[in-house]
Amino acid sequence: MALSSRPLPEALAILRELSLDLYWSWNHDGDQLWQQLNPEVWEHTQNPVEVLQLTSDEQLQKIARDKNFLAALNTLTQARDAYLTDTSWYQQHYANSALKGIAYLSMEYGLCDALPLYAGGLGMLAGDYLKTASDLGVPVVAVGLLYQQGYFHQSLDDTGWQRETYLYNDPGSLPLRRAQAKDGSWLHIDTEFLCRRVRFRVWQVTVGRITLYLLDSNDPRNQAGDRGITSQLYGGNRELRLVQEIALGICGWRLLDTLGCGDYVCHLNEGHAAFATLERMRTYCERHKVSFDEALWATRAGNIFTTHTPVAAGFDRYPIEVLRRYIDEFSQQLGVPAERLLALGKANPEDSTEWFNMAWLAMRTCAFANGVSALHGAVSRTIFQPLFPRWPEREVPIGHVTNGVHVPTWDSSRADNEWRQLFGPDRWRQDLERMPTDTIEQLDNHRLWQMKGQGRAQLVDYVRRRLGHQWRRESDPGQCAVFSEQPLDPNVLTLGFARRFAEYKRPNLLLHNPDRLAALLNHPQHPVQLIVAGKAHPADQWGKNALQAWYRFARRADVKDRVVFLEDYDIELAQHLVQGVDVWLNTPRRPWEACGTSGMKVLVNGGLNLSSLDGWWAEAWHAEVGWALGDGDVHGEEQDDDDATALYELLEQDIAPFFYHRDDADIPTDWLERVRHSMAQLTASFSCNRMLQEYIEGYYLPAAQLLANRTKEKGALAAELFQWHSGLSQHWHEIHLGELQFDERDGHRRVGLNVQLGGLNPEHLTVELIADPTDAESAITLALTPASTLQSATHSYRYEGQLDSARPDGDFTARVVPRHPAAMIPAEHQKIIWQSR
Repeated sequence: MALSSRPLPEALAILRELSLDLYWSWNHDGDQLWQQLNPEVWEHTQNPVEVLQLTSDEQLQKIARDKNFLAALNTLTQARDAYLTDTSWYQQHYANSALKGIAYLSMEYGLCDALPLYAGGLGMLAGDYLKTASDLGVPVVAVGLLYQQGYFHQSLDDTGWQRETYLYNDPGSLPLRRAQAKDGSWLHIDTEFLCRRVRFRVWQVTVGRITLYLLDSNDPRNQAGDRGITSQLYGGNRELRLVQEIALGICGWRLLDTLGCGDYVCHLNEGHAAFATLERMRTYCERHKVSFDEALWATRAGNIFTTHTPVAAGFDRYPIEVLRRYIDEFSQQLGVPAERLLALGKANPEDSTEWFNMAWLAMRTCAFANGVSALHGAVSRTIFQPLFPRWPEREVPIGHVTNGVHVPTWDSSRADNEWRQLFGPDRWRQDLERMPTDTIEQLDNHRLWQMKGQGRAQLVDYVRRRLGHQWRRESDPGQCAVFSEQPLDPNVLTLGFARRFAEYKRPNLLLHNPDRLAALLNHPQHPVQLIVAGKAHPADQWGKNALQAWYRFARRADVKDRVVFLEDYDIELAQHLVQGVDVWLNTPRRPWEACGTSGMKVLVNGGLNLSSLDGWWAEAWHAEVGWALGDGDVHGEEQDDDDATALYELLEQDIAPFFYHRDDADIPTDWLERVRHSMAQLTASFSCNRMLQEYIEGYYLPAAQLLANRTKEKGALAAELFQWHSGLSQHWHEIHLGELQFDERDGHRRVGLNVQLGGLNPEHLTVELIADPTDAESAITLALTPASTLQSATHSYRYEGQLDSARPDGDFTARVVPRHPAAMIPAEHQKIIWQSR
């Protein structure tokens, strides 16, 4: 029965609206109400929609007469109304900005397990982003796909081999509703695929103040194959993946335009949605009757590309012959040759064999780009260097905004209470400056230790219950009596290790020497226990072998009480882990972890991190807040032996003894001092609140202003920029640089250079003096100015400048780069000429 058709008693009618707002997924004030309605369903689903569907009329009528329930429901409703209507942080700070809104497109969203549309970190980041946008009142509209099956559920057979099960996502049992068109019908978006029309139905998900729209191809009017376009997240062959990305990008932007969001800043969460930039150009061309190139210059200003990929091989790429089947019709609508569009996705547009790269397309059609940690920003500048030939890697236009986590989603009730007492109920909806670090540093040892002890005990109880379900599913009929094993100990140092089982994450580094690990776990004075979870990609045999190794180790008789492997790593399991572990382990091979947010989730709960110096930990770590593995350099597999040895030594000689060093009250005061430092110095800094504020200041506001400037007056500035770009491209080869000349004049060091500009105007370019960075000194960039006109050739000038540096003449060279006050260089024009040496 669909939720909309289920009659509810009048006193409970508001429950329908509450169940469809995912605000309940991070605001747990209503959990007891849902549990009271139907304890069994709530325990198994954590889904209010199913609670309402599966609760009997008799129980609903009984609850409708319960004065205590109704009073609690009224309190919850009033609190939610206040949350939705109170003046938000964004309204207080940016009500009059040029930013009309942000259109956020992502292939996956990890909001809650009741809406399973995620596979891993990318989706978890997207989910936390939307929740934080809601808390802060940032005007975001999000678009994704509604998968009929989503990502797989994991189980292990009796040998420990991973099995994948795909469950059907029944829209009638999910917290979403049909999006309504202006005429009252079910909103849909159409597109043309291979000479046939495909219809995508639109669903609407409420995430507090934010709306997420999901596209679904399972419409009975579509052909059978087309109904399967949104069948699985990251499933099927390469061509299905391409079609899904066309649906997300082209149909996604078409939907946004239909909703009146066509002038929003567009934020691509990875390159999957990059086709949205092409559809944005097409609608701009159609609406303003301009050329493709003018539309590119106009709309690119409002597009932002966030890359999460630490290696070029991780980008989605497609053979040109496959892409042409789908892009030819689109190119005709744009009025440009298909080759012009295909060139946007190639490093070398002249190479007919080069595959189309979605990340290249995103970079070429977005004026702003960023990585997701400081280290990943640097790595990304290396990866995208081919798009900026002859530009120094340090100047490749990719910045970084380090990821963060939505703290209210991940904090335990006890931790939440401590933070609430310190900073008030709206702490994660205000300026972070209102949570000074010295306040957290004063947290009482006894309260902090009780918080950690309660979290660890609750985690142990949860693990035992989950293992019981796991055991009953695996057991033979004759062995189905009672699960009697009680592994783990609520008073033992608890380590958590849970992530995708991929080779670069080195999930078996801790298992490098199983006997040494067993001895560590069973140490008589400093015992340790370990909870492991994670999935391997269905096609990743290495990952499945690594999973199997952990499964077999956990079944060894000498460690079975100290280590467990939990199946089907999901949001619920992650929440319990980060709320209860003492130390979170992460062992990726640097620099392959773009960010890695899982370790951020333990911070608010008083957990500590032991991680490779990769991703976020490379910028967060210092000795007072946790432990670092490795030397911070890049190594290959040959370093694994040494890193495994270092990992064991850290745990044996430092971490475990440190945890068990107690005062007379049996409290580990030194350990808690480090916990306080970690909580105070890192929690807010690595929250989504900080992340979103950095996006607003560094990306959204500049992009909105740039977009407004280029699209006003019928796109006059965009047309000017295109003419400027065309002129530079036509005459760039006519530029010639002479020799640098250094001299002393009036006590100052001067440099001069003769430059022939051919048919170019000096106002359209910049002549610069450059010295590369050294170990001792940073790079130098000095703009030279035209001091006189030379008669030796047409448009020939003498450029000069004053140099305040003692570096030798040989360190310097000259170059010419494009210049326009409204252009993003080199993001939007990559021409560059260096002085010959």
